[in-house]
Amino acid sequence: MIRENSKRKSISEIKQELEQADIESRKELLEIYKEDSRAGVVSLLAKYRKQEQKLREERERLFRMSSYEREYRDFSYVCGIDEVGRGPLAGPVVAAAVILPKDCEILYINDSKRLSEAKREALYDEIMEKAVAVGIGMVGPARIDEINILQATYEAMRQAIGKLSIQPEVLLNDAVTIPGVAIRQMPIIKGDAKSVSIAAASIIAKVTRDRLMREYEEILPGYGFASNKGYGSGEHIAALKKLGPTPIHRQSFIGNFVL
Repeated sequence: MIRENSKRKSISEIKQELEQADIESRKELLEIYKEDSRAGVVSLLAKYRKQEQKLREERERLFRMSSYEREYRDFSYVCGIDEVGRGPLAGPVVAAAVILPKDCEILYINDSKRLSEAKREALYDEIMEKAVAVGIGMVGPARIDEINILQATYEAMRQAIGKLSIQPEVLLNDAVTIPGVAIRQMPIIKGDAKSVSIAAASIIAKVTRDRLMREYEEILPGYGFASNKGYGSGEHIAALKKLGPTPIHRQSFIGNFVL
């Protein structure tokens, strides 16, 4: 009998069994051991039932966050686009374009600003592994100074679209309509929190730029680029006043801090 088998197993054996099981197998195990009255087993089952509940809630959140993707599911390739780096004093603006498979599940994907650095890095790897196509665009400080940050952002987005290995049929954009792009566009206010495709793009753009700024810290020490990512922190502004601007500073952004 199942109940007798469960009694014969030690709590540590049951714990190991639950830890090693996949999601579907774990559901079966929770059912098998539900009548085991040992306190240790009861505690284990409560722990995993709580995890199951959290997983259900996460999948419900992802379902809500995929409403735009479902709206355009008749199209073969729907692409999310987002950017990072419009506000910093130094470094490029980076845009990413991401096409995910239909019904792709990437648990805990969200607006990159709502995620820890470690979570962004882990999700970056998962997105790159699962995505149908990813394109990244980057526009540097000199070009930003030349054409202004808004136009540079559009340029980075067009670059990202152009680097996709597959031509999308619909673009889901975070808030903007990109000029000069002959593809159907849907601008979504706060789209990185409302669309899994845009959230994926926000993570790719953020991780790409953050990694680059950490590299700049090695080349241009003293400004705290690894921590402030080029934004105007107190440490950064103090260094700018003391050391002067670097080649990666945006001249049009730093007029208030340098003579």
